[in-house]
Amino acid sequence: MPVTPLTAAALPRRRRRWSAIWSHRFYFYLILPGILYFFVIDYLPMFGIIIAFKDISPFEGVTGILTAPWVGLEHFRNFWNSYFFWNVMRNTLLISIYKLVFGFPAAIVLALLLNEIRNTVFKRLVQTISYLPHFISNVVVAGLVMMLLSTDSGLLNAIIIAFGGEPIFFLGEPGYFRSVLVTSHVWQSIGWGSILYLAAMASIDPGLYEAAIIDGAGRFRQALHVTLPGISHIIVLLLIYSIGGLLNAGFEQILLLYSPPVYDVSDIIDTYVYREGLTNMKYSFVTAVGLFKNVLAMILILGANYIAKRFNHTGIW
Repeated sequence: MPVTPLTAAALPRRRRRWSAIWSHRFYFYLILPGILYFFVIDYLPMFGIIIAFKDISPFEGVTGILTAPWVGLEHFRNFWNSYFFWNVMRNTLLISIYKLVFGFPAAIVLALLLNEIRNTVFKRLVQTISYLPHFISNVVVAGLVMMLLSTDSGLLNAIIIAFGGEPIFFLGEPGYFRSVLVTSHVWQSIGWGSILYLAAMASIDPGLYEAAIIDGAGRFRQALHVTLPGISHIIVLLLIYSIGGLLNAGFEQILLLYSPPVYDVSDIIDTYVYREGLTNMKYSFVTAVGLFKNVLAMILILGANYIAKRFNHTGIW
């Protein structure tokens, strides 16, 4: 078959491309396990999304997924019309927003404070202490919170009693439970969240600080006009990811700490899915709820990225 000029021009490019791939095949072999991992763990199970549009029985196995009758959007409508819908949505958003409002700037403030410490030994000590809670299991953290807030022997209630007050059941009072969640979350995540900001601060040109000092700027104004603008791209990037995760209000933390008296203020989408899926075995229903949540999360992260781009900030793509 005659070769057209276009094909003849494209052929060397293809050969060069495959030749480059083959010459670097060792590196492709290195990333192959990672590709297989994400394909098997993250992408292959996406086939199960069809469960949300079917009515399956948990005892039918894999073949039941293929043979189960289609019900369309019935499970989605059941969730939207459910008594629990607005309650779990409100709790999920409120708890996530509280954690974002108090936890996100807390990591920035800690990074700014650590950046101002000149004593290397003291700085490393503070960093180690602040990072340590991140590596503690959520089960251990929940146990510590329960011990601290116990009405019988908890330290906080002991202080309240010492000042003449009455002990408070913090984990059983709806008015206090969300504050406990947010406080323990900030304590556990603040140190780890400051790492990226400290790394970004290390890349700021020292000449900018010298120019600010010449202009008469003190430490506070240097942080305000040099450090914060220098790490603004990291702040925006992490904020986009945080907004995308607004519907993840902290399943493990809430599951370990909540109880029936505080369901009205603590029951989120994930705990609702856990109860309905494992206790009542409504697999199709909870798959639909999970899919609904993930679609909303995708809309949030796309919207946050779009707004960041509109204000000429770096997005996630």
